[in-house]
Order: sequence, then structure tokens, then C-alpha cells
Amino acid sequence: MQEKAYKLLAMQEGITNRAAKDLIDRGLVYSGGRKVVMARALMPAKTKFRVEKPLRIKTIFEDQKILVVDKPAFVTSEEIAAKEGVPLLHRLDRETSGLLILVKDEAFQEKAIEAFRRHEVRKTYVAWVEGVVAEEMRIDAPLLTIRRGGSALSKVSKKGKEARTIIEPLEVHGKRTKLKVTIQTGRTHQIRAHLRYAGFPIIGDKKYGGREHKRMLLHAYHINLLGYDFTADTPKDFWIN
Repeated sequence: MQEKAYKLLAMQEGITNRAAKDLIDRGLVYSGGRKVVMARALMPAKTKFRVEKPLRIKTIFEDQKILVVDKPAFVTSEEIAAKEGVPLLHRLDRETSGLLILVKDEAFQEKAIEAFRRHEVRKTYVAWVEGVVAEEMRIDAPLLTIRRGGSALSKVSKKGKEARTIIEPLEVHGKRTKLKVTIQTGRTHQIRAHLRYAGFPIIGDKKYGGREHKRMLLHAYHINLLGYDFTADTPKDFWIN
């Protein structure tokens, strides 16, 4: 006998079907050592699941203008904004960890948005990617973002908007490389799309050609904005086997 994964999980955990589906959609549910990726997938009725918990949200800095947090993977930027009651200045993808800024002052928000528009904000990420990156590389390729429903996909296209990314190897482990990634523009999924285009997809980023992993190994490490400067070290779940 088989049943949909989210229904089996709901029965095992004693939670609602909706809550079970949400856990699977977040990427927090495992069975037999593998992540369950489809909530509606049919699975044997005796399937046992393991549910992981996201790391906690850490406050990095707060004043009258901004709130800066270290976002864990598997928690959305919008959830943090709702929890704090403060609007987002920018967003991170669900499985991307690291620095997330929320803004408390409307005048500062306008200045910050203008700084982003003028490419005056400096943002640095750390990523583990497939392949060996031997030297610094500049990826200067326009990106076109296609939105359907609630999802987005970006790809290199002559019809796209300018996008510039600089990658620098920090460590090589087998045939995988830990990179410092600096973006000079802020396009949707820019790092993910550019690294795929360059032949170095991010580990865990199946949407952009990476192999399956516990999470997408992309972390927002440093940001410099209008005189503010913040750094967040990579978390304990940011690793490769």
C-alpha cells in the first residue's frame, strides 16, 4: 500500500497535512538518508521519516534604522520580516543563509534602494561549487529572468539585463571548490545562474544544475551599505562530505 508523502509524514508526526507539506517543501524531511523532494510523491505506507530543524535566527545588529540578522537555511526572508514586524530591504533565497537586512526607517530605505540601483552596495558570498576553479574569474553576462506562478528562473541571454559576478577560489576539496563570490549587480538568482553558466553549479542547487545535498551551499558573508559594514561566518551546516 502506498500513500502521498505529506500524508504519511502528517500521521507520523501528528501534524496537519498542510504543516507536513510545508516541511517537505522546505527541504527538511529525509527518508532512507535521502531528502524527500516531492510532497505528493507516493511512498510505502511503512516509510519512516526524519525531520530536521532549521538553525536559529541570530540578530547581528539593530539600531533605529535597520535590523540585521543572520538567516539560516530553510527559513524564508518573508517569514523573518513577518516575525520581526519590519519590512525587508532585500531578500535571500530560502536555502541561502547569511546576512539579511530589514529596514525600520523610511528615509534610510529610500537611500538604500538608490544605493542598490547605483551599484554602490558591496555584497560578498561564499559558495561550494562543482569543479575546480583555479584562479579568479569575472563573469560578465546579461541575465533574463522568467517568472511563472510563484517561481523564477534566470538564464544568460542577450535580451537580459547586465550582470557582473567575480569569483575567487578559497579552497579546493577533491573536485569541488569553495569560492568567494562578489556581485556588482543584484539580479534575481544572479550567482546561481552565473555559476551554472560558467560550469561550476552550486552544490545542492538542483534548479541550476548542482548535485543533491542537504542544502544549497550559498552563504551571504559580507555586506557594506551606506557606512554600515557586516560579516556573518558560515554556519555549521555549510559543509561537504
